[in-house]
Amino acid sequence: MVGIPQLALRLLRFAVLVYLAGSVVFTLHYVFVRYGEPQSNRAVKPRSLVEPGQATFDVGSMVYSNQIMSWKTPGTYPEHEIEEDAVVHKIFSNTIQPSKVLPYYFKAGREFDPESVTITTLITFDRYPVFSKLVTNYQGPISVTIHINDDENRDENLSKLHDMYNSNPYMKEFVDVHVVVDKFDRQFNMWRNVARFFARSNYFMMLDVDFHICTNLQHHLSLDPEARRLMKSGVAVLLPAFEYVDQEDGIDSATFPKDKDSVYKLVQEKKLTIFHDFFLKGHNATDYERWYKTDSVYKVTTYQHSYEPYVILKKEGAPWCDERFVGYGANKAACLFEIYISGIDYYVLPRDFVIHQSHPYKEETRKQERKYNRKLYQNFQEEVCFRYAKSFIAANTWTQPKADNLKQQCSKIKGFRIAMATFQ
Repeated sequence: MVGIPQLALRLLRFAVLVYLAGSVVFTLHYVFVRYGEPQSNRAVKPRSLVEPGQATFDVGSMVYSNQIMSWKTPGTYPEHEIEEDAVVHKIFSNTIQPSKVLPYYFKAGREFDPESVTITTLITFDRYPVFSKLVTNYQGPISVTIHINDDENRDENLSKLHDMYNSNPYMKEFVDVHVVVDKFDRQFNMWRNVARFFARSNYFMMLDVDFHICTNLQHHLSLDPEARRLMKSGVAVLLPAFEYVDQEDGIDSATFPKDKDSVYKLVQEKKLTIFHDFFLKGHNATDYERWYKTDSVYKVTTYQHSYEPYVILKKEGAPWCDERFVGYGANKAACLFEIYISGIDYYVLPRDFVIHQSHPYKEETRKQERKYNRKLYQNFQEEVCFRYAKSFIAANTWTQPKADNLKQQCSKIKGFRIAMATFQ
């Protein structure tokens, strides 16, 4: 009976020695493979075009699926690696899935000044011509999300993208293109977030591609120390938006006015008006009458939840657009509402402006989607108000100016003040 435990003990010792020896061999093999051999380039470049409109694309196995992202770890631990697809999927996980995001499908050759303003915008293949005009006009950093439907026309539309990018020399100099391939139309806020996430400067402008920046925005900002100070402080600055009364006058951006005096003259002649003046809540908080007369940046004091200006913000620090909004209606308003509630004020630039370039609308589609998003936006406002209120209270900033915007807007919600009393 005594010999059995001794035999078992010897076997256990032998097993431990085998395990330790195996561990040493495995570790040496891992180190040799991981650090001793040159790493192959996992990136497989997207297929180049031979003739316009004749390429085919294997989206599932493009460079982005095989690219690895590494996280450095403390001490001598090996880096942690995750496939880029997994990282991107998590970043945009609130979108309808599956959705394939291809960052930097094309990347601009120029290195951008970190203090410059990157225009972030979104387009589908039918808006390529007007986008090309925007690139030529701005000649500054642009980060664009381009949606490609994953259907029988996918390869043709990707080919058109190559044609568009190669047709304008300014594209290769200034434009970073990020492609989203899926079966879901009009995920506008997700597309906005993609363009912002991959922008390569400290500031970005949320701009719809149909709007033409009529002035030398970058130059004006460089000459306005107050505007730059405000931008660095984290507030949003914005450009007033106009459109032509006669839509035919708004087709050719080359004829648009280039200074405020010319704008005012056209407004007086009733040829130019506030963008969508049939829905004044969208832009009237800009206070156009004050803008016509001022030479200084000024604060928006009559914000309300339907306000949709074209803003310039710090890339880091501002809330992201909520990706649950899909389709027309309230998507940008919801984005700007959360930004405002978070404590970011809006200021109007005195000399710069944008004008809408006329194009037909899909009114029936817009009508149905607005109806759905209107209900979603009502619930969203309550959610945002309570979420940020609890955050401000927990951070002991409820009594600071940062919470003023929230108190002003959220107190309009029925029962909000009573609920706040239970949190404090």
